[in-house]
Amino acid sequence: MQTLIAPSILSADFANLAHSVKLLEKENGADLLHIDIMDGHYVPNLTIGPNVIASLRKCSELFFETHLMISNPDYLLNEFIKAGSDRIVVHPETCPHLHRTLTKIKEADLEAGLAINPATSWETCQFEYLGSLIDTITIMSVNPGFPAQKFIEFSILKIKDFRQKLDSKGLSHIKIEVDGGINKKTAPLVVKAGAEILVAGNAIYGEADPFQALLDLRQSVN
Repeated sequence: MQTLIAPSILSADFANLAHSVKLLEKENGADLLHIDIMDGHYVPNLTIGPNVIASLRKCSELFFETHLMISNPDYLLNEFIKAGSDRIVVHPETCPHLHRTLTKIKEADLEAGLAINPATSWETCQFEYLGSLIDTITIMSVNPGFPAQKFIEFSILKIKDFRQKLDSKGLSHIKIEVDGGINKKTAPLVVKAGAEILVAGNAIYGEADPFQALLDLRQSVN
């Protein structure tokens, strides 16, 4: 199975977001687009809201993965659904009624994902009850909030552990995505551990030629 590459616009040129997205829509380019939403409360940074997603939706046919790093995702969930998200990813710690949140995403005919911080445990995710509602697990290999952070080494063991447990419990349909510190050196390591989707921001948009950087990243794992 080919590893999917999800460029993160957190590292893109915010003054030219549409152009930054279109750069990676060529053949063999981005498989999906990772959109980080931060509120300055759950994580110490502010980014964008549903209006920006709606604007990008008008100029791109890429699969939009919206990662909600916000304290109360339920409050704005409808807005992010209507804006054109294809998958919405939430952090279990931010959802007091996680089953309700995931169900609402699925009922809108979207994919649902959970994001796992470095200190978030397997037990927090409640897979035995919620596994059928989850399409992806985003294992954060940095502490969320800022781009261009250093990859946390124990993430490799965590990826292996989650993949083994998912498969052994009949949850092989859940794809593992890894987000944070992904580059040509770390990408092969996380893919070998069981990752199927790679979120890369600075490794792509931080280079002079983002499209070539994406190709180089893809080459490093395929």
